[in-house]
Amino acid sequence: MPSFDVVLEPDLVELRNAVEQANKEIGTRFDFKGSSAQIELTASGAKQRELALLADSDFQLDQVREVMLTRLAKRGVDVRYLDLGGTPHKLGGDRLRLPVPVRSGIDVDTARRVQQALKASKLKVQGAVQGDSVRVTGAKRDDLQAAIALLRREVSELPIAFNNFRA
Repeated sequence: MPSFDVVLEPDLVELRNAVEQANKEIGTRFDFKGSSAQIELTASGAKQRELALLADSDFQLDQVREVMLTRLAKRGVDVRYLDLGGTPHKLGGDRLRLPVPVRSGIDVDTARRVQQALKASKLKVQGAVQGDSVRVTGAKRDDLQAAIALLRREVSELPIAFNNFRA
């Protein structure tokens, strides 16, 4: 039976390269001279990744964020993988730290939305949650292609990808 998987996986190599390039630019820019501004990429769990933006002031933190977003865009990493809604924490003195989680894997709410969208579309496909992905199966390849188009429209706030397409 034809199927495909709906996944949410950032390209970690390109993400790491973008962070390294952003740190290099921060190190050479005049407005960051003498400051401790930088970006760190940390892994807090099995698949949990997080960027930490460090700066000496709110203005510098905004500048670090802009440098990071520019480098991510140039490396082809979709910025929708990042959850930029956090608030900065004071470390010590004037230093600020802004944690930015990197989304990886489809959460339960998004998986439920994908399944409901497939059911509401009246396509002859079924969605089943399998860990951090959703397996979509159907009788015809045309139905699966219509399901892919539907999911791109319905879940536009996340950069979902489709892999393991089996005919």
